[in-house]
Amino acid sequence: MDLLGVLPLDELSHGLANLSMFPYFDMAHYIISVMALREQPGALEVSRVSPLACWFSSMLFCFGGAVLSAVMLAEPVVAPLSNSTSVLLASVVWYLVFYCPMDLVYCCAALLPLRLVLSGMKEVTRTWKVLGGVTQAHGKYKDSLLVMIAIGWAKGAGGGLISNFEQLVRGVWKPETNELLKMSYPTKITLIGAVLFALQQTHYLPVQKHHLMLIYTVFTVVNKSRMMLTGSSTSPFAAVESAIYKTLFTGCSPYAALTGEVNKAFIDNGTSSMPTSTSATKESGKNGTAGNHTPVKGQSGSHKAKEESENTEKTSCKKTD
Repeated sequence: MDLLGVLPLDELSHGLANLSMFPYFDMAHYIISVMALREQPGALEVSRVSPLACWFSSMLFCFGGAVLSAVMLAEPVVAPLSNSTSVLLASVVWYLVFYCPMDLVYCCAALLPLRLVLSGMKEVTRTWKVLGGVTQAHGKYKDSLLVMIAIGWAKGAGGGLISNFEQLVRGVWKPETNELLKMSYPTKITLIGAVLFALQQTHYLPVQKHHLMLIYTVFTVVNKSRMMLTGSSTSPFAAVESAIYKTLFTGCSPYAALTGEVNKAFIDNGTSSMPTSTSATKESGKNGTAGNHTPVKGQSGSHKAKEESENTEKTSCKKTD
């Protein structure tokens, strides 16, 4: 990474590291976040029925990462909302996106060139959020790499990670949309950034912080722009993810396969033998009934034979007498 120090990119990385996020980049983050909420199914109807629930959902979209990281660090949950200027700015953006006359703000922001610029600015703020979370966790847990990754991930992608709670605010319950079950591209790229910045913070990754910030920001902005221009939602890590999954998590065990075949054969045999056993039971029942009836007949016949023999003996005795 010394090449970045020789090239003019070193000045660019320092300028990016000293760049202020407020107000322009934060405003771009709020606009894209509130637009993402508006494009959720049923969100526009909720905004007309309950503006308070819509506003609260918008604040979760805008400050979800800070709220989730505060919960994980056992800090006050309302601390991210203590900055009145940021909350006021986000509230103004929320009102204009949902309730602007003739829907001018949303229609203008939805234009591809402007939305492309706003999305790129939002990706820049992602770098600061992830780095801020990792630095905050490093200040409390210096030797815990896992905690730094978790806090950086939560602060950068908290809006997606708490999406189920946000859906409850709007009266929607879709547990199958949990980000841990099927992670979206922003959640994945944020997790990768949290790992990289945590490794750099603990000196396992030999690279300067501002250089890593530049590399990560350029990658996220360029890839996000590519996805928007091509209309593709495929992650650039899809091939690597597929290879890792097939190698480590497919569970191709002979014991598992044998167990599955045995269970299948058992189920097949059980279902096929059910009618036979039932018919056999019925036949045995019939035979048993007939068998029980036959001895009764036999017993009555023997009694009659004994009585006849006794009568003949008595008659013969009488005759002899």
